[in-house]
Amino acid sequence: MNIYFKILKYAGNLQNFVVPFVFTSLIAGVFGVLNLVLLKPLLDVLFGQVADSVIVEMANKKPETYQILDWYQKYFTEAILSDGKLGGLKFVCFTILGVSFVANVSRYFSLRLLERFKTNMVANLRQAVFEHTLQLHLSFYSNEKKGELISRITTDVQEVENSIANSFSAAIKEFILLAAYLVALFYISWKLTLFSLIVIPVTGAFLGIVLKRMRHNAGDSQQRLSNLISIMDEAFGSMRVVKAFLAEAFISKRFFEQNTAYRKSMFAYASKREMANPFSEFIGISMVASLLYFGGSLILEGTGSLTASTFISYIAIFSQVIRPAKEISQAISTAQRGLASGQRVMELINQKADIVDDKDATVLESFNSKIEFKNVGFSYIEDKEILKNISLEIKKGQTVALVGASGGGKSTIADLLIRFYDVQKGEILLDTQNIKNISQKSLREHIGVVTQEPMLYNDSILNNIAFGRNAGLEEIQNAAKIANAHEFIMNQPEGYETNIGDRGTKLSGGQKQRLSIARAILQNPPILILDEATSALDTESEKLVQDALANLMKNRTSLVIAHRLSTIQNADKIYVIQNGEVVEQGTHQSLFDEENGYYRKLVTMQGL
Repeated sequence: MNIYFKILKYAGNLQNFVVPFVFTSLIAGVFGVLNLVLLKPLLDVLFGQVADSVIVEMANKKPETYQILDWYQKYFTEAILSDGKLGGLKFVCFTILGVSFVANVSRYFSLRLLERFKTNMVANLRQAVFEHTLQLHLSFYSNEKKGELISRITTDVQEVENSIANSFSAAIKEFILLAAYLVALFYISWKLTLFSLIVIPVTGAFLGIVLKRMRHNAGDSQQRLSNLISIMDEAFGSMRVVKAFLAEAFISKRFFEQNTAYRKSMFAYASKREMANPFSEFIGISMVASLLYFGGSLILEGTGSLTASTFISYIAIFSQVIRPAKEISQAISTAQRGLASGQRVMELINQKADIVDDKDATVLESFNSKIEFKNVGFSYIEDKEILKNISLEIKKGQTVALVGASGGGKSTIADLLIRFYDVQKGEILLDTQNIKNISQKSLREHIGVVTQEPMLYNDSILNNIAFGRNAGLEEIQNAAKIANAHEFIMNQPEGYETNIGDRGTKLSGGQKQRLSIARAILQNPPILILDEATSALDTESEKLVQDALANLMKNRTSLVIAHRLSTIQNADKIYVIQNGEVVEQGTHQSLFDEENGYYRKLVTMQGL
């Protein structure tokens, strides 16, 4: 229940919803019951249970102001006296129509309030989950499946709307209706009503056992659905690889296994959920049958105070009790799936970010002198150190390169500088200030990143270059020209408004990289991180990208990670990283002159 109320908070101020919803539901419930109660005086007259003298007496009697039913009976008897029993019947029919109109108008407004409540809650919850997820540290995304996250934000949140919101409305609306029926039943015959309520504890115990098992099945089915989405996301995102390696059957088998498991889990859940509805209906019909026998025997034997009209009215009202009771039972059972989904959503919301700003974090106004790594140590997994006692320095305006074998820790050094992760030993200084004491936003505003795989979006070229910045067309075009991208952009069907497809699939590798560079140029950062920016390109594209990078790096401080050593020969300083340690440092020429040096070995292997 704790999860239930936490989720309800996302609907906003509950009081603004509950008060009018209860009011409209109360009117709908009371007037809905009145429809059946108003039939009793008519049945009394039709069955000849009211003498003409009594009708005259009732017509002349002035009831108390608050006795609505007595006023109704007064006008009903007056109609009989003036127009006969047919006139009384007409009066009852018009009264029922009026009462039904009020009940249904109130029900409509209660449903409108409910829909607003549901849509607000789901939109706010989904927004909160997405925004919180964006703030989480990078290692979180390394450990989580993308399909799992998408499933929680979409299907799980949707399940919350379908289950929890509906059960919340049932808990209010149907409970009010049920209470109104029970009040009417007690008013008519408290003995029969007490007799009918004996079965409630039996129903409650049965539902309690079923609901406990349903919660487990619901959680399992949602996890299976997340696995299905993950498989689809991986398959559709790497379709070239799937087809190239003839892996369609392998992927299909994985999907079949998870789909079968999901089907079985859903069937187990549905079997228990559907059991609640027929069971409660059978119990309700059993109660009606018992009441028919018990009440009918009292009338036939003449041992009770019940009249035929009263008993018929009672049965008519009692038959309506079954519907709200079934709705409440169904809502409670359906809510189990929503609670399981809600728990998965709240687990994501409660996930804490590893990288957070210090409460006294300063805003970085400018970069003036140098970047310094001092005895930095880092590991992704305990007992497996990735970086060991790294010390290096990048002075303002310098181009510093990191080279070495894959897996040596070069990209990790760049990730630490931009605070995708925090160092565990040592410190990183920016103008003598520890970057942990600088706000992440202001730090990243001073750093531009160009990666090996450009991250582009299914949008126009214009929006991909601007990417969250309020830049004019002229600024964007200037950035594209510096990045050697303007010419190929103008050759596109719609120029800068051309949509480049999912992840830029309509462009070549070199074109995508130049758009990524144009984006960094538009940001105009004083510090650049170039992570294998040309390693995946052909010779012609590499030349164009290298020229664009040269334009980008002018008058900037650059940290370059490179496998192609030809691209960093003019770097001011080169650090050779091997197994997480700096093993050599110097210029290209000084390192090459070391006869047994590791850098010389790398250069020789590349035939330079």
